[in-house]
Formats: sequence, structure tokens, C-alpha cells
Amino acid sequence: MEEYKRILAVDDHEMTTLGYKYILEGASFDGYEVMVDTCKSFDEATRRIKESEKLYRYDIFLFDIQLFSPETKDPRSGEDLGKLARKVAPNTKLVYMSSFSDAFRIKSILQATDPDGYMVKSEIDEESLIHMVKKVISDPPYYTASALSVIRKTMANNDLIDDTDKKILYHIATGVRTKDISPLLSLSLTTIETRKRKIKTLFGIDDGNDFSLIERAREKGFI
Repeated sequence: MEEYKRILAVDDHEMTTLGYKYILEGASFDGYEVMVDTCKSFDEATRRIKESEKLYRYDIFLFDIQLFSPETKDPRSGEDLGKLARKVAPNTKLVYMSSFSDAFRIKSILQATDPDGYMVKSEIDEESLIHMVKKVISDPPYYTASALSVIRKTMANNDLIDDTDKKILYHIATGVRTKDISPLLSLSLTTIETRKRKIKTLFGIDDGNDFSLIERAREKGFI
């Protein structure tokens, strides 16, 4: 009797998970077949994760990161699902399938959940999806090219600036004004300005332009 590997794919866009299901259940794997369960809500995913060890164990969780539209203001994400999965199903491999390719988000995911893979959605095709499953089952981790590039840059520069500095860079890069970063990070405006000057010094930036700061931060893989 042929062995089955079970996968739970979670994404708020149902067509995405159905695509994963269609490709993986139709693919050829050595010694096993793949069965993919799908869900599109955070609450349903939470329930399935909690029940997984009781009913049947999943071999891989595939989680999107952003599971709510920005308009809902709901802060819950695939990162939270990953933390839950690590607690209740520690033997299940964890892979993120996300449109996020910025260094800040990927590093946050790596620190919080230590996933077995990260795929940037723009780099996912039929071949890479199948290869990811084979690699994660037998010899994880698996990263798509841009995710791996970010991880390498982040590791190389890991001790240069701290997490607060990285959050400041992230907010500036997304268009948040310096004075509006203060309440987001519970820091005074003076502290934020001081940290910005320190980062510019470390990056070798002489002018006071935030654009130059963000460009250099991107070069170094911080955002």
C-alpha cells in the first residue's frame, strides 16, 4: 500500500490553495502520494492545527502570512499560526508561501517560527512547488532564490543594527513619517532621530536624506 503525505495549505485566497492541491495531488513522488487539505480562514486553520495530532498528523503546513485584508485591521497572521503549529504539532514541517520578500518580514518569520522553508509567491511555479515538497520531506530547508538572498544578507549583517533599528527602517521604507513612527514603537521622537543618525553613520551615509538611508538598507538586505 502506497504511503500518503498530508499537507494543510492555508491562504485567504481559495484559488491559491486549490492550485497547490491540483498540482501536488497530480504530481509523481517516489514512494508516496500527496493529499492536500485547504482552508482560507485563520480560525479554521487554528482549529485544524489543534486537531491535527488527534485526528491525523500533517506532514507539512503551507501558510500564507497575510490572512486578512489591511482594511480589517486584524493583526493575526500566518506567523501566529506558525507559532501555534510549533507548540502543538512540532513534528510537522512548516513552510511559508508569501508575497512578502522584504528582509524585515522574512527575518521576523525566521526568528519566531524557524520554518523549514520560505517561498516567495512570484517565484512559485509547478516545478518549484513539487521540488519544495520533496526537499522539505527528505532534507529541509527549502527557499526560493530571493528568499535565500535575503536570508544570506540578513545573516551577514545580523550584528550591525538591532531589531528596533530594523523596525524604524521598515516603517520609513513603507512611507511612515518619522514623527508617526514614535507611537508605533513607543519611542520618543528624539530617540528615533538619534537611532537614524547612528544607522546612517554605520552605513557610511553623509547626507541627511532618508532616501539614501533606505537605498543602503535595501542593498544590505535589512528591508
